[in-house]
Amino acid sequence: MKNFFKNNWASFALFFTTIISIFLLLILIAPKAKPILGTGAQQIAKSETKEVIHYVAIGDSLTEGIGDLTNSGGFVPLVAKDLQEQYQLNGVQTDNFGKNGDRSDQILKRIKKNEAIQDGLATADVITLTVGGNDLMKVIKGDIFRLTKESFKRPLKNYQKEVDKLLTEIRKYNTDAPIYVLGIYNPFYLYFPDITEMQEIVDNWNAGTEEIVQAEKNAYFIPINDLLYKGVGDEVGIVSSENTMTSSGEVDIKNNALYEEDHFHPNNLGYQIMASTVRDKMVKTQDKWLKKGSE
Repeated sequence: MKNFFKNNWASFALFFTTIISIFLLLILIAPKAKPILGTGAQQIAKSETKEVIHYVAIGDSLTEGIGDLTNSGGFVPLVAKDLQEQYQLNGVQTDNFGKNGDRSDQILKRIKKNEAIQDGLATADVITLTVGGNDLMKVIKGDIFRLTKESFKRPLKNYQKEVDKLLTEIRKYNTDAPIYVLGIYNPFYLYFPDITEMQEIVDNWNAGTEEIVQAEKNAYFIPINDLLYKGVGDEVGIVSSENTMTSSGEVDIKNNALYEEDHFHPNNLGYQIMASTVRDKMVKTQDKWLKKGSE
């Protein structure tokens, strides 16, 4: 037996050396799978990416984070945290210029008058804007007992002009950073169950915003209505199982993505849904803001 191993050792050694060599050769010549990050975007080499991102959020109560019980700023810090973790950034600096109740024209006025906002926009790598809900609510409150689809046509045209001015003003301070504009959602069915056309009105309002956003270079519209109104799984509303009957015999509808105090603003779950959607859009458009020199 000893003579067998002695006589054949060279053959065994040559055999295993050949196998290992072939294995290593296959590793070298085999095509490597392209790394994937988030929602299908290719990973950019770490050496080519920025180490710190400046994220400026401006808009209405959705940017301010009304309804967020943690009082940390709604979807904005969630987006920042996700980006920092996904891209292993040293940091994401955030400026939150959200103000509850602001319409498009009021957001515009704040930008024109507030130097802190202007300075923030000037150095931003990414910008988000929430707008439109209060503009729509102004129309509803103005003629609540005689509302029809026709009631919204002229106000929508005026609103589009204001959004166009708003984007133009932002571009005065930053010509390159991508602007992500969130649509509005429909919580109005909780308040106005008799207005059966309300969903169509909200859809038209969103379409009006999207039209203006698409005309702007490096700007992206992010719809959120279906996510908050229909909910995960494409259900008709994210309605809790705790629905109760009111004294008048009507069902007291509760949307578990909305803040229970007003049934209008998102709650923590609602903001998490919004943050995921914004982050996914940012990941898909990472070439516009993540690479060095993309300022």
